[in-house]
Amino acid sequence: MKLRFLGTGTSVGVPQIGCTCATCTSKDPRDRRRRTGCYVTAGDVAFVIDTPPEFREACLQYGVSKVDAVLISHCHMDHVAGFDDVRRFNTINGTKVACDPNSPGANGRTWKIIGKPMNCYAAAETIADMQHVFPYISTKPNAKGLFRPLIQFKAVQRPFRIGSVKVTPLDVPHGPKTFGFLLEEDGGGRIGWVSDCSALPPKVLGKLRGVDAMVLNCLRERPHPTHLNLAQSLAYAKAIGAKKTWLIHMCHDVKHAEFERLLPRGVRLAYDGLTISV
Repeated sequence: MKLRFLGTGTSVGVPQIGCTCATCTSKDPRDRRRRTGCYVTAGDVAFVIDTPPEFREACLQYGVSKVDAVLISHCHMDHVAGFDDVRRFNTINGTKVACDPNSPGANGRTWKIIGKPMNCYAAAETIADMQHVFPYISTKPNAKGLFRPLIQFKAVQRPFRIGSVKVTPLDVPHGPKTFGFLLEEDGGGRIGWVSDCSALPPKVLGKLRGVDAMVLNCLRERPHPTHLNLAQSLAYAKAIGAKKTWLIHMCHDVKHAEFERLLPRGVRLAYDGLTISV
């Protein structure tokens, strides 16, 4: 199983608009952070966790051309604002059919693509929010041939499967209903993903203990009401005992090269484009 970080930054991204701090003006490419999301491949399936504002840009840069499903952690804009671009994968996964050149969506051609609906997994509360933000989403092609996402929302609270990967939702405190995810490949590795939280409940810690790779929120050194700070992240990383822990969702307080000096063995900062394998 492989996981590629499409973005590792907090809600405003790094650099911040109009900021001239040392991180925002850094020449180190690791200090340029899109909003947080990732791309996971295992066997013949591929899926994304969250669709941040720069989702399309990241897919183009990293050559993402296959997405079979979407997981949404919560409905904050820095995690879902790029959701409309999932529609391109409906087309890529769709079926080419012959048609009347005058039919909706043909645009004068003798063929058109019938898009394939995609499953999107999230908490029921998150799905309700998504349907409010994106009211035009449906499971059926638009009658006028307009380009719209085709999404089958799946409310989850227990483990489910995407191909060879067992996905366990992890209920964590953050503000709105928020999930982390435990990814376990059949006969393979285990990855924990918690991008946004203010704490890890004991039940969640128990499920994550001993994963091969842990991806964990770490906003900055100073405390924050809805995100983990460095001390909290390191304490949880120690309790989980992953072979390797990657910190994400960093703000511009975190200058990559300097911050990494504060980290113990086995804990590192992730950066946009990094791929990990388990």
